[in-house]
Amino acid sequence: MARQLRHHYAGGWYHITSRGMGRMAIFIDDRDREHFVELLSEMVGRYGVVLHAYVLMDNHYHLLIETPAANASRALQWLNLSHSMWFKTRHGHAGSVFQARFKSIPVEDAGSWALTCSVYIHLNPVRIKALGLGKEDRAREKAALPPEGPPKELVRARLAKLRGYRWSSYRAYAGYAPSPEWLTCATLWERCCPAAEDPKMEYRRHLEDYLRQGVGKDLFARISAAVAIGGAAFVENLRKRVPRRARGETNARAWRRMLPFDEVVRAVESVKGMGWADFAERRGDWGRDLALYIGRMRCGLTLKELGAQAGGLSVPAVAKAVERMAARLKNDKALHRSAAHILRLLEKRNV
Repeated sequence: MARQLRHHYAGGWYHITSRGMGRMAIFIDDRDREHFVELLSEMVGRYGVVLHAYVLMDNHYHLLIETPAANASRALQWLNLSHSMWFKTRHGHAGSVFQARFKSIPVEDAGSWALTCSVYIHLNPVRIKALGLGKEDRAREKAALPPEGPPKELVRARLAKLRGYRWSSYRAYAGYAPSPEWLTCATLWERCCPAAEDPKMEYRRHLEDYLRQGVGKDLFARISAAVAIGGAAFVENLRKRVPRRARGETNARAWRRMLPFDEVVRAVESVKGMGWADFAERRGDWGRDLALYIGRMRCGLTLKELGAQAGGLSVPAVAKAVERMAARLKNDKALHRSAAHILRLLEKRNV
């Protein structure tokens, strides 16, 4: 069976996800959850892993960890095996408990990337239809969120769920519960509010503003679909480590296709015969729109990041350009040939 490509190194940060087989529940009741929290504490002591954030859902869990000793695989294998043995014994379950291997996504330590990942993890309990954050609800909210944000009664329900959810590190981060010794909050408190007198209050305000303003911003889609969480330089550095013949690794090809946007620009310039500065501000220019389209599809950048690297374009301008190019490529054969040629130029970098 194909296996997910891993980047594990000393000092690395990782967003870890593991799901039940066939999306079955891996936590039947609170005793299962209590035991898993005990295992997290033991994992920290046994393997020297730094646990920055966690959340337990019914059929999966999320962790944000740091591994000073580059032993993420050993630590997570022990964690899942230990919980599987407990689960099978207690509930008489036959067969696998977890679905394949755990998912491990590198996270950039610098800047706000790890902080953003912690927000994603802590917001998981409110991603439910009853609170207006099912997949369809999030799509509607992203497309047409009213200026004043979500209805007040919905915000109150989301906040109540978030603040009362016991099986997450959020209560410790926000000051609603004591922080256990095995959970490290100080690093992300510092990232969120380096000069704050009350970091718990500032972190709480930072995260809960997502719920008050609406959880648009493409946060869930970006984190859950990422092969890495970080800036372009971080992703490019990881991409260079991918073996050219990484047999059996399911996302090796995706890693190699993570392109720096400046390479996309150079390829477009070579085909168009003009410098980027000559057409970067021309709305509707095929070279500009195609560069942004390829950047969005192949560079692992958010719309905001893509706009910044393209010279300060706004998020709506980038979104419109990508949408416009997607439509044009369906009907314009000459443009489709130009796009294919540019992609071939970019593929040569991996030969």
